[in-house]
Formats: sequence, structure tokens, C-alpha cells
Amino acid sequence: MSDVRIIPRAPCGELAAPPSKSAAHRALICAALSAMPCQVSPVAASSDMRATLRVLQAMGVNWTQEADTVIFEGAFWQAREPFDCLESGSTLRFLLPVAAALGLPAAFTGGGRLPERPLGALMEQMQSHGVGFSASRLPFTISGRLQSGRYTLPGNVSSQFISGLLFALPLVEGDSEIVLTSPLQSAGYVDMTLEALVQSGIRVACTESGWQIPGGQAYRSGERTVEADWSNAAFWLCAGAIGGAVRLTGLRDGSAQGDRAVVDLIGQFGAPIIRDEHAVCCTHAPLHSIRIDAGPIPDLVPILAVTAAFAQGDTEIYNAGRLRIKESDRLSTVVALLRDLGGSVDEYMDRLTIHGGGLRGGTVDGANDHRIVMSAAIAGMFCRESVLIRGAQAVHKSYPDFFKDFKKLGGLCDVI
Repeated sequence: MSDVRIIPRAPCGELAAPPSKSAAHRALICAALSAMPCQVSPVAASSDMRATLRVLQAMGVNWTQEADTVIFEGAFWQAREPFDCLESGSTLRFLLPVAAALGLPAAFTGGGRLPERPLGALMEQMQSHGVGFSASRLPFTISGRLQSGRYTLPGNVSSQFISGLLFALPLVEGDSEIVLTSPLQSAGYVDMTLEALVQSGIRVACTESGWQIPGGQAYRSGERTVEADWSNAAFWLCAGAIGGAVRLTGLRDGSAQGDRAVVDLIGQFGAPIIRDEHAVCCTHAPLHSIRIDAGPIPDLVPILAVTAAFAQGDTEIYNAGRLRIKESDRLSTVVALLRDLGGSVDEYMDRLTIHGGGLRGGTVDGANDHRIVMSAAIAGMFCRESVLIRGAQAVHKSYPDFFKDFKKLGGLCDVI
């Protein structure tokens, strides 16, 4: 797959929501750290999952895969080869502290924009707790062993720094504390990590400013089920709101995933959401503009921006500066997507104003960003003309079956 042409056609039907990439990262790491036989399922065949599994293998973890189930057979901790994180920020930020806690002299590499994405705050704290780095950005080699102590981090840079330390610090000798120096953004992702740790028998205590982590703990083995993904479900729910009728099964209403907020946001746009014990349903209604705080839900911004383009009025998405350090500069690439399809949007340093009224169609650069490609595909369902997406293979990062599911809901697309 390289380029895909979308022919306008509204979606209609039922779909099983795909497994959560965020939950799968956490389940795989917890299972590997148990160093005992256990299994994780379902795990999508995405490039981010491949990155985490490859790095775990390079760390000395033995695993096999049967269909969508990963079977762990134990671990002999050693740095077998360079730890290639591909383009996965989660893989790097989660497993960097873990490798240091295990005392592995590891060489980390990565591709795409990963070497440009920030690590400074995490590296500074690791350096002050016994870890050496050969360079200030990828590729680099680490040395030494992570020590217990007091870790101070800003809460508005990346929740993945916090999650990485939460995975690692139970493994070191001595008790530790993580203290936030500013309010936490994307708190739902930290909640997912804490939930995965509890399921693995790891004790973490919440404090007023962070968390206390006892050292010398052991991860518990066992079967782990990966829940369905609210982040990727959002594309289909927004499609239903814009102009279709979509029913998604498998989503957990009580999930710690912050992106479950998409249901409330769609409701604010004016579309009806119906939930039952088996599914979440969304159907079209006239949409109106709203204001959206991107801080807790940065991954939803591209598809919410597309939804806003089909609403009436001007939608503001604010507190969105962190989107500039994702797989692409997502504020700029969202702006380019909408403008290339005939939309009108104003771009600022940390916010967007989308002028609604619909989109014409045209050609979109996928920017090697899975969420830009998927958002463009949803937009194409409702444009007045066809949409050509360049570099559509980027969906493999998180949702390799996206275009297959697109067709299941009646979408029309052709690989060029």
C-alpha cells in the first residue's frame, strides 16, 4: 500500500473495535517483566507492537506468537543486540528506564521523527540516578544502573516518562518517589499504567504530588487480555456523527483510557450516542461548533478537527502545543489536511480554529503519520469529491486493518 483513493460514501454497519495499542504496550511489558510463562492477547500486528516485541527480545525475553496471542516463555536479561524502537515513542520511553533498572548496557536506536522527539527531562532524572548516556539524542548507549530515590518531572511534557519510571522503579533496590512539578497532562495514560501494574501485583501509592514506589518488587505472571481501543474507535464514531450510522462492539465503558472522552465530545457536537452492555452506537445529526481542550486527549485532535470541519460554526482546539512533537507536527499537518481538502482553518502556536461548513476533496499528504492518514480517510467519506491520500501505509503503525474495517462499514477505497 502506498497511495489510496477514497470515494465519498457514508459508513453504515457494525464493527468490533480493534485492540488498544496503549494497553498492549503495557500488557506486553508487564508480562515480560514477570520473567515467567504467560500470554497476552489480542495483540495487533502493528509496527509499534513489533517495535516493543523486538526490543523485549533484544533484552533477553523469549516469546513466540500464535495468531494475535503473544506467549512469553521466560527471560534471561542481557543486551543481545541494539534496541531498535523503530518509530515508537512508547517503546523507547517505557523500556529505556526498564533497561537501566535491569543494568543492561543497551544501545538504543530509532527511525522517523523519533530521534527528534523530546527525552531531556527523563534523561536528566536518569542521569542523576546513576545512568550514563553516550549522546543527548538517539542513537545512544546507556551505562550504569538506575538507582532508587526522588524523581522530579514536569507533568506537561510526556506522560510516557512517568509510565516508564513506574514500570522500572519497582525493580530497583530501595524505595522511590515520583514528584510532579506541574499539572499532569494525559492523566488517562498514567492511569492505564497504574492499572496494568496492579494487575501484575505491583504496589504503587498515590500522593498529593505524584507516587511512591516500593523497591524490590516482583511482577506476577498470568494471562493478560488487551482491551479494545477508544483511540482508534474514535475514527468510526466520528464518522457516524458526521454522516453515517456506526455500531462498535467490545469497548469498555469503565476503561482508564482517556480517549473514551470522544463519546462526550461527539455529544457536545450534537450527535446522539447510544450505549448498551455490548456496543456504542453513533448516528448522524446536524453538528455545531464547540471548544476542545486537547491536553487530556492529544491523539483525538486530528479526527476531532475533521469532525469540526463538517460542523456549523468555528471550533477551537486549544492547549495543543504538544501535538507539534508527535509522529508529525500534528498541528501543521492537521491544518494542511483540512486546507488541502478545501477547508478553512487558522493555526496558532498551541491551538487551531476550524471554520466549519464541509470539505470539497483533493489530495492529502499522509505525513508518515497514522492518525493523519486515518483522519483523511474519514474526511473522504463525506467530501464532495474523491480524496487521494499519499503514504497511506502509515496506518500500519497502530491500526494495520484500518482500510479493511473501512470497507466493512461500506467505505469505498482503491489502492493506487
